[in-house]
Amino acid sequence: MTDRITLRRPDDWHLHLRDGAMLAAVAPHSAGFGRAIIMPNLVPPVVTGAQAAAYRDRILAALPEGAALQPQMTLYLTDATDPADVVAAFRDGIIRAVKLYPAGATTNSASGVTDFDRVRPVLEAMAEAGVTLCVHGEVTDPAVDIFDREAVFIDRVLDPLRRRTPGLRVVMEHITTSEGVAYARSGGDDLAATITTHHLVINRNAILAGGIRPHYYCLPVAKRESHRLALREAATSGEARFFLGTDSAPHADSAKLQPCGCAGCFTAPNTMSILAQVFEDENALDRLEAFASLNGAAFYGLLPNDGRITLTRRDRPADYPAQVAAGGETVTVFDPGFPLFWHLEDK
Repeated sequence: MTDRITLRRPDDWHLHLRDGAMLAAVAPHSAGFGRAIIMPNLVPPVVTGAQAAAYRDRILAALPEGAALQPQMTLYLTDATDPADVVAAFRDGIIRAVKLYPAGATTNSASGVTDFDRVRPVLEAMAEAGVTLCVHGEVTDPAVDIFDREAVFIDRVLDPLRRRTPGLRVVMEHITTSEGVAYARSGGDDLAATITTHHLVINRNAILAGGIRPHYYCLPVAKRESHRLALREAATSGEARFFLGTDSAPHADSAKLQPCGCAGCFTAPNTMSILAQVFEDENALDRLEAFASLNGAAFYGLLPNDGRITLTRRDRPADYPAQVAAGGETVTVFDPGFPLFWHLEDK
């Protein structure tokens, strides 16, 4: 059995770092990644190139000295987004992508798109300039069951949007269903999908069976076991269209543990150990590098990172903190529900 693997330094193509005290607390836990697509759903959201540049500076200031992480900034798409500002920010190297949140779909998404016809000029300008659209793929129609919202989004919104905007590069973020896997596979070179660490591990029973477990509640919500297995098959397939986007989403425990608690799993500290175990379980350790380190870079037209990381399987579990302090608050680290024998070695 393999007990030591060395990979190109991985990238995280979907990461929440927040701001202020929370940013200072969580950014060091992603410092070992090479690049990360940074989500723009702050309060207020990051909607202009100038705001993205300022946020990037705050992230760099919060990282420890010698950190490998290169923040890849995004703009929050709104009904009023200026196409010229998007293209200029992309060409100036300030942003890597634009993020589409249907209004009300998830945390801090109230400023998201309400009318897709109003953002058509932005999408057309993005297609022409080669700017990637990262999509939170859920409808917000209250008549649609929460477990069906991803599949309905593909049919009602995503497929028509892509047909009306030829050449637009799209990343389906944090897919959670077999329908998402199938649709990602149906596209060409301009369509890809990220898969989170936690959706490879939990299904909806983890949230609801035996009592409500708020720290497993995320959006998109975890689905049936059949969907989790479809995600594992896709992630471990080696196919270039699937790559890691942790959607690591820290929330203070005081906000998570409420009658109406926040959605998100904080997986940044232990993601690579969890992934190594998942890929070992699927007899696919030889394809972990593609998923975590190669496929995403290729989709975004970037070279793989020069650096390497090493994971070693030991007889004793890795010791990850149960919580991380953030100012006067704590943030609970995602518990996969099994011991993590894969240790991320020091550089």
